[in-house]
Amino acid sequence: MKLHIQIIIIIILSSVFVAGAQTYSIQQYLNIRSASAPTFSPDAKQIAYLTNVTGTNQVWAIDLPNGKPRQLTNYDDNVGFVRWLSDGSGIIFGKAHGGDENTQFYWMRPDGIGVRALTTDPAVRHNFGNVSWDGKTIYYASNKRNRNYFDIYSMDIASGREELLYQQDGNNELAAVNDSGSKLIVSRSGTELSLDNDLYLIDARTKSETLLTAHAGAAEFTSPHFVADGIVFAHNGGREFISLAQMRKKNAATDDWSPNNLETPLIDSRDYDVTDIEMTPYGNVMASTINRDGYSEIDLRNYETGGKPLITNIESKVTIVSLPAKGVAGGLALSKDQNKLAFSFSSSRNNGDIWIYDLKAERLAQITHSDRAGIPQSSFVDPQLIKFKTFDRREISAWYYRAPRSGGGPQKVIVSVHGGPESQERPGFNALYQYYLSRGYSILAPNVRGSIGYGKTYTHLDDVRNREDSVKDLAYAVEWLKTSGHADPRRIAVMGGSYGGYMTLAAITLYPDLWAAAVDTVGIANWESFFKNTSGYRRRQREVEYGRLDRDLDFLRSISPLSKVDRIKAPLFVIAGRNDPRVPYTEAEQIVGAIKKRGGIVQYKLYDDEGHGVSKLKNRLELYPLVADFLDRYMK
Repeated sequence: MKLHIQIIIIIILSSVFVAGAQTYSIQQYLNIRSASAPTFSPDAKQIAYLTNVTGTNQVWAIDLPNGKPRQLTNYDDNVGFVRWLSDGSGIIFGKAHGGDENTQFYWMRPDGIGVRALTTDPAVRHNFGNVSWDGKTIYYASNKRNRNYFDIYSMDIASGREELLYQQDGNNELAAVNDSGSKLIVSRSGTELSLDNDLYLIDARTKSETLLTAHAGAAEFTSPHFVADGIVFAHNGGREFISLAQMRKKNAATDDWSPNNLETPLIDSRDYDVTDIEMTPYGNVMASTINRDGYSEIDLRNYETGGKPLITNIESKVTIVSLPAKGVAGGLALSKDQNKLAFSFSSSRNNGDIWIYDLKAERLAQITHSDRAGIPQSSFVDPQLIKFKTFDRREISAWYYRAPRSGGGPQKVIVSVHGGPESQERPGFNALYQYYLSRGYSILAPNVRGSIGYGKTYTHLDDVRNREDSVKDLAYAVEWLKTSGHADPRRIAVMGGSYGGYMTLAAITLYPDLWAAAVDTVGIANWESFFKNTSGYRRRQREVEYGRLDRDLDFLRSISPLSKVDRIKAPLFVIAGRNDPRVPYTEAEQIVGAIKKRGGIVQYKLYDDEGHGVSKLKNRLELYPLVADFLDRYMK
């Protein structure tokens, strides 16, 4: 009788627990919306932005402060960027086809009417740079001349007349334009070092160039902006972290430039990176984002130009914008009158939305309210920032999400590996994470060596011959899960996309006994074929990080997961896009074919209308239930 009562109590408690932990479908999670990339109209009475309300990112606009959102574009493919022209005459946006990344530019009226293609060659990639101060010209990089190189162009929007401004056989990006369009700053990568670039001052009339950032060793120079007597920018030349800096002309009235003094940054960020700078032309406000352990801060500073010191009493004029929560901010945009700063923000509990900070009133307001598909915000899980020691005693940072229904004992865990490799797992909103968590999967998302955000030395620890050291970090992540009691050793999966896909394949070949299942999205299986088949401009960018076929072929073959496919024990799900210009889908087909040949367990999904990842809602709604069922099958 006593046992019978205990059983009844257990059943009742279980019923209460299940009722209080309502589950939601993956369709709901995938229908959670987000908004990003705000851009102000010249009078600051409206913003345009991107949102995925229709299933792909499209251009929408809203009257400020609290108008009704209206849709301006409606395509099957994602819109990649949007920019309001400074004369108010229209809006520029760009989109590619089927994930092929060959972005074309378009103009439309502010009401979305009269869309007109500005570039029309689907075989050419266009990388947007900037709009002229008068709103009549756009500047960009294009591989029109040679698919392996990017030159700098301008286009008169009204006539469509294109002009080649700068030609050079390299990876050139338009970084800044002065008020008259007579001077450009071009960023060029492609040296023998990874994460290394230089800034060049280009005279648009004479085509002459001046190297501004001569340096030794690898260094990044980003976000340059012209000011009256020089430029401001960010860099990590001669230091570990990317800091705010300035460079002045020798004579403010002439074009006599004094290349840099990189050892004395304007603001020395000793343990964090400045990740973005936003300024209006010759204004007196500078906004920047700071990456502090993955969390964002927004920094506002005043400065003066026009013959005066570039920045006066800067340390005493700092405003740190109070964000809605601890999360990730980006896409900074200042209004023309410098009274408003727009940005996108997301956190583990906040799906992406647009916020505006009023500089005069010192007040923050949420502008968009992206739908959560009926899922309460309170059900979302915050991660814990943890650190564990790896094989060489270095400390690895990771985000640990504990499933709310996992109980107190060992759990089934997904180890999620970011791409890049020069990227960083940050605590922004991830609908798939939240879905897996609701299904009882905990998640560990590590920033293994090679990740950005932890100093330059750390970022280069996985270069070329050290590639598999980063995979060893994953093995130590599993060791942390086991020794801390968080994971059931028989139920740990690994998944990742792009470079994270390679890491997934490398993990199940180098450490085959650690994993119950694996999911590889657009990952590299064979370094030799990857380099031979990826886009030419991508090959040069990646060789400095991974190694070169003419110098490191034997090594690249030795670290290719395909060469160790016979060691794979974990069931594998492979995902690819036929139009992927970065990691061709043939990488997926090689690993799938090899596993099938030896009788292994592999499931494969190829999308004909996707590129480097799966972005369209209709495809995601089909794919991710399959992935969830796959994990359930082999993790339970």
